[in-house]
Amino acid sequence: MSFKIQHPLRLVGFAGGFVLIFTCVALLLPTLLARSIEYEHERALSQMAEQFPVTVDPRNRVITENAQVNAYLENADSPFQAAAGNASGGLGKVFEWAALSVATAPWYQSIAAVGGGRFVVITPGMRKEQVASTFGSALAWNAKQKKEFLTASTSASLPLFEGSFAPGMYPLAPGTTPASVQAMVNDRFYQDVLSHYGTTTHDIVPLAQALTVASLIEREAGGPDDMRLVSGIIWNRLFINMRLQIDATLQYAKANSTTGGSWWPRPAPADRFRTSPYNTYLHAGLPPTPISNPSVAAILAALNPRNTSCLFYFHDNAKQFHCSDTYAGHVALLKKYFGRGK
Repeated sequence: MSFKIQHPLRLVGFAGGFVLIFTCVALLLPTLLARSIEYEHERALSQMAEQFPVTVDPRNRVITENAQVNAYLENADSPFQAAAGNASGGLGKVFEWAALSVATAPWYQSIAAVGGGRFVVITPGMRKEQVASTFGSALAWNAKQKKEFLTASTSASLPLFEGSFAPGMYPLAPGTTPASVQAMVNDRFYQDVLSHYGTTTHDIVPLAQALTVASLIEREAGGPDDMRLVSGIIWNRLFINMRLQIDATLQYAKANSTTGGSWWPRPAPADRFRTSPYNTYLHAGLPPTPISNPSVAAILAALNPRNTSCLFYFHDNAKQFHCSDTYAGHVALLKKYFGRGK
């Protein structure tokens, strides 16, 4: 058996053609997928309830689960289930996964830098500085431009503060200004949240309060499956004026007072005594503002917690959720799963 050796120039030509085709596909694929995601996003919004339901009553310190609300949140077409990855639009979820994978891949970012536009992915649970840094890295912003993005202009449709930087995938052209990106983020927040946050809901749970609780849920929950349980425990503690003692608030406070390093530094035991209004080990009630930018699922969880008697919770090494009514029960479970108390 003999093999015909190809001429080197032909091999080079073939390789060059392959690279050209691959590059073209790489640049077009995210655009096509982004359009599909936008369609799925609009479809989900059209199926969302006109007004977010609310079954927690902070004034009267009560959680009343509603069968219709539970059915809505458990419906495959609800935004809560979409965040859990259980939406009925399976093909759309595949498109979204592929687009996010491509958009965040280093090889795509390198090609996009040459070809033009980029996609920026803002994930739930980011703090505002993370959001500014993510946009800034894609658009080569300096410190002044990042600050401009974080500062609401007098003509802004919405005030930008921690908690309102809507997660999602943003297509950006080269040279997009901070003001333009701010307008895009504001518009998405309006479409995803404000347009569904009616006066009835606001009268029961003001938006700032809902965003603050949701931001805690986003950082503390193991995923959408236990968001409503974590919400119920947070509200239970607030109802009895018990300190929340949430480690994510220590991380937020610690990052506020340090430079460099992680946006969410690991808290040390000494951080429980850190002087900060965000330290929920020292101060009862909610922190003064949200600590992160929550998903729609976390906001719905904040408004519609599970009615639970639990006051303590943790996730084990397998990310399974455990909760207890008493501190003694909490310590017993910690010893069971970790061999120690807390």
